Amino acid sequence: MQSSKKTTQFRKLLASAELEFICEAHNGLSARIAEEAGFRGVWGSGLTISAQLGVRDNNEASWTQVMDVVEFMADATSVPVMLDGDTGYGNFNNVQRLVRKLEQRGVAAVCIEDKLFPKTNSFIAGERQPLADIDEFCGKIKAAKDAQHDDEFSLVARVEAFIAGRGLKEAMRRAGAYHDAGADAILMHSALSVPDEILAFMREWGDRCPVVIVPTKYYSTPVEVYREHGVRMVIWANHLLRSAISAMQNTARVLHETQSLAKLEQEIASVSEIFRLQGAQALEDAERRYLPESPGAPGAPAALVLAASRGEELRELTEDKPKAMVRVGDKPLLAHIAASYRSTGISDITVVRGYRKEAVDLPDLHYVDNDDYADTGELHSLWKGLASREWPNGVVVSYGDVLFRKYVLEYLREIGDAIVIPVDTQWQDSVNRGRDVDYVNCSLPYSRTHYNRPVLLRKMTGDLPQGEIHGEWMGLVYLSPAAVPAVRAILDQMHAEPRNRTAKVPALLNRLAATDHPVRVVYTSGNWLDVDSLDDVVNAAGF
Repeated sequence: MQSSKKTTQFRKLLASAELEFICEAHNGLSARIAEEAGFRGVWGSGLTISAQLGVRDNNEASWTQVMDVVEFMADATSVPVMLDGDTGYGNFNNVQRLVRKLEQRGVAAVCIEDKLFPKTNSFIAGERQPLADIDEFCGKIKAAKDAQHDDEFSLVARVEAFIAGRGLKEAMRRAGAYHDAGADAILMHSALSVPDEILAFMREWGDRCPVVIVPTKYYSTPVEVYREHGVRMVIWANHLLRSAISAMQNTARVLHETQSLAKLEQEIASVSEIFRLQGAQALEDAERRYLPESPGAPGAPAALVLAASRGEELRELTEDKPKAMVRVGDKPLLAHIAASYRSTGISDITVVRGYRKEAVDLPDLHYVDNDDYADTGELHSLWKGLASREWPNGVVVSYGDVLFRKYVLEYLREIGDAIVIPVDTQWQDSVNRGRDVDYVNCSLPYSRTHYNRPVLLRKMTGDLPQGEIHGEWMGLVYLSPAAVPAVRAILDQMHAEPRNRTAKVPALLNRLAATDHPVRVVYTSGNWLDVDSLDDVVNAAGF
């Protein structure tokens, strides 16, 4: 969190001995995203604010509508915002009112350009666009500086001489006049695909005052060139909106063509990420502070990952680390699993480790050690994991070698039953894969006609007759807060039986199904991967 005034922060960026960068934003959400990415300033782009409102960059959005947007941007961030103020929305009088209103809304700076109102975007036939009279524009600058109450509020004068084809001499004449009129910095604009005009200006200009550039067209130029020529600030001027447009066009196309959300859900931000960017947690904290306590739904459950085994089937890949730490793409398998949990708001993650436990060392996870991993099975790891702490919001149990789509977790939590497992109806895909499979028989087979009727587990085993198979267990179990004590008690009983020392989790699920602890089944299709072979490791990278 920044501590100084935003106007002071912006002045420091202009005065910095280093080349500084600010990023375009067009609403409060994109401004927060820019700040979280590390930018120390935000550019309130006239083009992208207009575009997100669905109008042209020709002052079709009124200045008050732009003001509303930039106010949300300033409220959403702790870094300074500079508004692209076009021509100032009128004459000197309009510019003065603009500055006063920007200060009231916490905006740190404004940039105005020397064209005529209403303006046209510089990249649309810029050479045919008339420029403002120099003396008239200098009057706007003086009026703006006279109107500000905060001495550190900044006005940047944008010179369009190169855009209009007027050349270096005119660019120098205008920049000098605007600097003399009181501009705090000069934004020199160019529509060429090379930086030649900008560099020629910098050689002539020297260090009279800070120079800001917008390299939208000459984007391939290394930024070191700008440093060498004394540029103080670079604006990435429209790239968040442009990337958002590409993403939205793709999403709309996929939705229309496939009429399905299943694949798409993994490629877009989660709803919980929207809540995070909106600051939903701060509101929850405030509610706990200011509202009387009332009973409510529990928060997100925790996660318990069983990752004590080696995974000998992966051979040399697990000589010095367990299967859960085998790299899939750019990070270990366990990191992918943790990311899936976090994408649905589950951040309290405990891992039961055993084989080569010192290699299981990812940050922000809790660890429980099963030092008897060589002589025990999954059930023992589950027993130790559940006994290691309390689970006031319930827990999702999963294996350290199973990848899953995030919607599976959301589905488990939303069913509302005490014990829930996901079952894959595409069980035929597992036939002849040469691995252990946990087939299930349920109270009802999957059917579109009774998809909303409760389905309960009857039996889980790897040797069910094909006529009795309703699906394959996906290796996850949700236990509600009420179910955890009962399951722990049953595990205590089972642990006392020597034959269960090497038992697997299905033994527990079968015990629960046979008693008065029904196991609810939710059917799904695919969207998970059990990493049991070298081929699975390869396939997991593209999961």
